[in-house]
Parts: sequence; structure tokens; C-alpha cells
Amino acid sequence: MTGWELAQINIAQLLKPEGDPSVQEFFDNLDRINLLAEASEGFVWRLKEEDGGNATGIAVSPDPNMIVNMSVWRDADALFQFTYQSAHTPVMAKRRQWMARQSGAYQALWWVEAGHTPSIEEGMSKLWLLDRYGPSPKAFTFKARFPAPGLEGPPVDHKPDPWCVGNA
Repeated sequence: MTGWELAQINIAQLLKPEGDPSVQEFFDNLDRINLLAEASEGFVWRLKEEDGGNATGIAVSPDPNMIVNMSVWRDADALFQFTYQSAHTPVMAKRRQWMARQSGAYQALWWVEAGHTPSIEEGMSKLWLLDRYGPSPKAFTFKARFPAPGLEGPPVDHKPDPWCVGNA
């Protein structure tokens, strides 16, 4: 173990508020997908509301339809496996049915010291950095992954398998 873990944040704007039938399938899948994440190899932590459920009720902007997801993983490969090679993938493939296209960065990855729990403010600042300056060691994407601090090497230009969904 290196002493570093990979944090991720992603945000999305629901097309309709929770309770609307057009987004109900998304909410119906949340508990199952969250349990899948928690049982996945390399999972460390995920953001939850105080009641221990999901994080969709945590406000990250004045827009009540903006939702957030944050988690920490052992490394980028573990997160990639869950995101693009598990039962999460077909649910994620339907995201345009429930969520608006984002004009800026909607997902950011960054390294945190092992045991650190990132705050929402920290995650939002990583999205801002990525949106403003592009991928860097401070905030990056699956496609341009930077190594953990102290490890040598340029960013990895990851080319996902053609069946992978979304912006890998």
C-alpha cells in the first residue's frame, strides 16, 4: 500500500426532482449500486447522508436538482473496474434519461493521503480546477490519470475498451 488513495467526485443535474416518475428508475437503483460499490475490491469510503443512505439529499448548489457522489478507492484501477466493468455500467448507460448534459467538468479524480475523508468543498474545488486548468496532478480524469505523489511518470492516456460507457 502506498499511503495514497484515489478520491473521486461526480455531480449531475437531475432533469426532474426526486419523486417525479421520469427519474424514479435512477432512485430505484441507488441502494443496489451503492451496495455494489461498497462490496467492490478496492472500495474505501463513500459520501452518505446522516441517515446512512445515499448522498442525493446533500445540497452542493442552489439548484435542488444538482446531486453529488463522492468516494475513495485504493487506486484508479479499482474505481475503473467498478465504474465501467460491473453492474454499475448498464445503469450509468441510462444517465441521459435522468440527468442533463454538463457543460463543464462533472467528474474529478485526485490523490488523498490514506485515511483522509475528503469534504464536499474539497471535491467541488477539484472540479473547478479541472474545469479551469484541465487535468493536472491536483485534479484529473480517467483519460488523463496522474500517478500518486512520489511516483514517477507522466499521466496515463487511458483508452478504454470500445464497450465502455461515457467519458473514461
